[in-house]
Amino acid sequence: MTNSKKADLKKRALAAVRDYGVNLTLFRNAVSEWAGINASDMEALRLLFLKGVATPSELARHTGLTSGATTAMLDRLEKAELIERRPNPNDRRGFLIAPAKESAEKAASWFESARRAQDELISSYSESELEIISDVFERFAKLWDDEREKIQKDL
Repeated sequence: MTNSKKADLKKRALAAVRDYGVNLTLFRNAVSEWAGINASDMEALRLLFLKGVATPSELARHTGLTSGATTAMLDRLEKAELIERRPNPNDRRGFLIAPAKESAEKAASWFESARRAQDELISSYSESELEIISDVFERFAKLWDDEREKIQKDL
């Protein structure tokens, strides 16, 4: 492979990664709007589905919201029956936030079409191609996590 072809392929790959990130953000924003919640609310839900439970402070750090805005967000999500507040066994004054029982099913329905489309797309690749795709996404996930940690270390 010539150096110019490799350079062109690197540019194409990095442009594809950029476009993937932009389009995923636009898709998530559209789902949030369609579901009637804002992007910060959706980010908090995403973290809760990933972790299972979080403190209000963790959600504030994750979403970039102030403590007052986080309280308002939690009130909205609780009113929509998407989260529940539980007593914090490690802090009698505090509480933990967890997804409400039905919220996972409700949120899953918002992404049903996208999940089917993803399955159809990913099923079109061979095992060896899937190994490369998995490797690339795992490495990019690690790269972004490392870069985030560098930034947060300097705060």
